[in-house]
Amino acid sequence: MKNCLDLYFLSTIACKLPECLSKEELAVLAASLRALGEMLEVILSQEDCKG
Repeated sequence: MKNCLDLYFLSTIACKLPECLSKEELAVLAASLRALGEMLEVILSQEDCKG
């Protein structure tokens, strides 16, 4: 059930952000969050390899 709450929370944020950000700002935010996610994946992968 916790995952459902996370999805609801993220969905709410996604629906509200366009109310206060321009399309250009949303595009930059989306790209930045994607980059953050990829960096976190790299960190986790490196930690798994170290073991």
